[in-house]
Amino acid sequence: MSSKKPNKHRHLPAFILLALAENSSHGGAIYTSLIEKLPNFQCDTGAIYRTLQKLEEDKAVTFSWDTTNSGPARKVYTITDIGLIQLDNWKQDIEDRITILQCFLNEYNHLKDNQ
Repeated sequence: MSSKKPNKHRHLPAFILLALAENSSHGGAIYTSLIEKLPNFQCDTGAIYRTLQKLEEDKAVTFSWDTTNSGPARKVYTITDIGLIQLDNWKQDIEDRITILQCFLNEYNHLKDNQ
């Protein structure tokens, strides 16, 4: 087994873009949405904000400041056309991975059935 640490947040940009395609939102609300929707989702809010920053640098999201509530202003993120293209690419990537993983499971089950 490789000693390389796996990237447990590899698909985090995909899930953030998907959440933003549904509704513009701030980082904390995105985090809450992912916790509620994804089984066994484990991620700290820092990873959410780092990913949002990277998506912003890539022009996949934009933000505006929400100053309507009391307290500090919040960045409200919106997916861009570039982000929608990235979301399509993530969909294809995930479909491809599902196919490969299903192949593994089929072969493994076949192996176990023949032992």
